[in-house]
Amino acid sequence: MARLPVEKMNELERRFSEVEARMSAGPDAETYVRLASEYAELEPVVNKIRVYSAAASEQRDLEALLSDRTTEREMRELAEMELPEVETRIEALEGEIQLLLLPKDAADEKSAVLEIRAGTGGSEAALFAGDLFRMYERYAAGKGWKVEILSASDGDAGGFKEIIASVSGRGVFSRLKFESGVHRVQRVPETEASGRIHTSAATVAVLPEAEDIDVEIRAEDIRIDTMRSSGAGGQHVNTTDSAVRITHLPTGIIVTSSEKSQHQNRAKAMQVLRARLFDIERQRADSERSADRKSQVGSGDRSERIRTYNFPQGRVTDHRINLTLYKLDAIIQGDLDEVVDALIADYQAGQLAQLGAQGN
Repeated sequence: MARLPVEKMNELERRFSEVEARMSAGPDAETYVRLASEYAELEPVVNKIRVYSAAASEQRDLEALLSDRTTEREMRELAEMELPEVETRIEALEGEIQLLLLPKDAADEKSAVLEIRAGTGGSEAALFAGDLFRMYERYAAGKGWKVEILSASDGDAGGFKEIIASVSGRGVFSRLKFESGVHRVQRVPETEASGRIHTSAATVAVLPEAEDIDVEIRAEDIRIDTMRSSGAGGQHVNTTDSAVRITHLPTGIIVTSSEKSQHQNRAKAMQVLRARLFDIERQRADSERSADRKSQVGSGDRSERIRTYNFPQGRVTDHRINLTLYKLDAIIQGDLDEVVDALIADYQAGQLAQLGAQGN
């Protein structure tokens, strides 16, 4: 067990038992919810530690049999056969526990605000922004997450100039946070008569959804303006001042929402504003904490070109980890797990390497 932090593992087991006992004692509702959240966080790692401890005990028993000269030949042969399998299992468990013990991003379990904006490429960029939104919408549906559009500006030929949506569910941010950046598409536009391949781009930002407790917004720091809604037409358009624009004076951030209900618009705009302010604080803390090191995947630079979708070749390439998959059709339909898992694995490998360097 030398490779693993034994004291930390013992402390986690002790705390897990304590939480379990306190939940069984019937605390008040607020305390129970808090304990249940901690229990859910501790359970996977403690279960893995217990499986590891059982395997380590089995290894010691087998080694004791082999070192005992009085052990019968059949028992010795059996132990010799079983020991390599147990050692392989222990090595795998050590790796799994190391990953489970990595420092957690406090926002990983949160829902997220997804923002997609058309970039270079005119109408084709807006169409691509629409494709990206539907890709994430399908991915969310497969995970059982709820997607709600907070605001949208339609493209002239379809798609979106900008679309902002909330994606609600447990662990949404942990799965989507590496999607932030510039996504590039290479394809022949439907409107292109000569069949030339065009390159267009859209920018994706994924922000952890913030609660009131995460960020304080003082009433004197915001200005709320109401405007007439604008849209494709209909009896409710341009008849009431229902659209809301909120300006955060200290940062200059402006958020708008233009659905039919002014009350809903204000709530949605505040939801996006909280997420953006929370993201600013997170980025500031990250830069202070890691000024001397930069993760290849998790740098959070949204001006960075992170992925290319090449339709003629059916190819998707993530440039941060040099991953190329010839399954564009499946990915654009929301089958993102292979890409997401590879990004998370690369990030975790970087964290392990940093911890190893610190340990040396």
